[in-house]
Amino acid sequence: MLPDTLNSGFLLRTLMDTLSDAIYFKDLQSRFIMVNQSCFEKHGWASAEAVKGRTDFDVFSKEHAEQAFADEQRIIETGEPLDSIEEKETWPDGSATWVSTTKMPLKNRDGKIIGTFGISRDITKRKEAELRAQRYAAEMREILEEIKDDMAMAGGLQKAFFSSNYPVFPSGAASEERCVEFLHHFTLCSKVTGDFCSIHRLSATKVGIFQCDVSGLGVRSALGTALIRSIVQEIAPLGLEPGAYLSRMNELLVPLLRHDQMLLDISACYLVLDLSTGKVCLASASHPLPICVSQRNGARWLCENREFRGPALAVENDISYPTIECTVCPGDSVVLYTDGLYTVENRVGDPYGEKRLLDSAQSLVGDPLAEVFQSLEADAVAFAHHNTFTDDVCLVGFQLRYLLH
Repeated sequence: MLPDTLNSGFLLRTLMDTLSDAIYFKDLQSRFIMVNQSCFEKHGWASAEAVKGRTDFDVFSKEHAEQAFADEQRIIETGEPLDSIEEKETWPDGSATWVSTTKMPLKNRDGKIIGTFGISRDITKRKEAELRAQRYAAEMREILEEIKDDMAMAGGLQKAFFSSNYPVFPSGAASEERCVEFLHHFTLCSKVTGDFCSIHRLSATKVGIFQCDVSGLGVRSALGTALIRSIVQEIAPLGLEPGAYLSRMNELLVPLLRHDQMLLDISACYLVLDLSTGKVCLASASHPLPICVSQRNGARWLCENREFRGPALAVENDISYPTIECTVCPGDSVVLYTDGLYTVENRVGDPYGEKRLLDSAQSLVGDPLAEVFQSLEADAVAFAHHNTFTDDVCLVGFQLRYLLH
């Protein structure tokens, strides 16, 4: 026989008051006849004794109390329990909590139903997280539907970023009399792109050429190019200084893109061509080095020092990008490109690579700029498995015809 201190009533009360779940017993009219400590504290009552005779109508909103009462009366009538149902508890002040509830018929020794009893576990945090996830999922579905409808329009708007109205040197010269020819070309894997380029006049003899590649595909990267396009206009006064130009661009991008929602990084290259001397000033943010196709020296990297490149944009603060100088001659073509051109792989997973790209350019010496672009892409695609690019490709460049005097 158990000692008095270990009788069944003591054990039951110890169990009830130790659990953090709310435990309650009710009569046939759904009035409380016994609750544990967690239950009366939850409802703000002074003690378990203060609960006796009360109902859910004394605690919750009318809406919730009516539902709970109906559930308990159904249990009394049918003898069928409710197992682990989720209940939304609405309180008089308008707040709401969630519980996982099991309710059972309460029977006497003869098996007659004399009320109900139940246990409710608070699941508010989990349920709110589920509801948030459901809400976010619904919002994302709506956004994706809108994106599907808007993608074509967005693609058209983005193409407007890339004007084919190139600067003319000397001003007003007819096409065949211009000292330099400019060209750009896109091959896209989706309707919108993370690649961007611009060509803009800096003075009567100088031109700036900018190219970038925002990581990823689709809308996220396209948002990055939209930001960059606006920044390009804002930092135009720094256009003659490539290093300062990229440093300022990085300074503006970091607070916009370096957070949990975006986390984009951007490779970029900016060069300034002096058409009176052939001097090129160049800065790079982890971007592929331009190729120079020269009638004198064949195809080569525009700059032999490939270690000068700084980190990608929007990765870290306070970056100073160095500016280097080199020279091009009349007849030379310079091609800037994004990495989609050489990261294609063949059927066994070998990348095309920059060496093959440079080797391809060797056979293009003396060709018109448009044919250089076409041949570089054609050789890369011919190497690629399924003969297609897996990333967007942007080409931009110039062919110097003669120097301005």
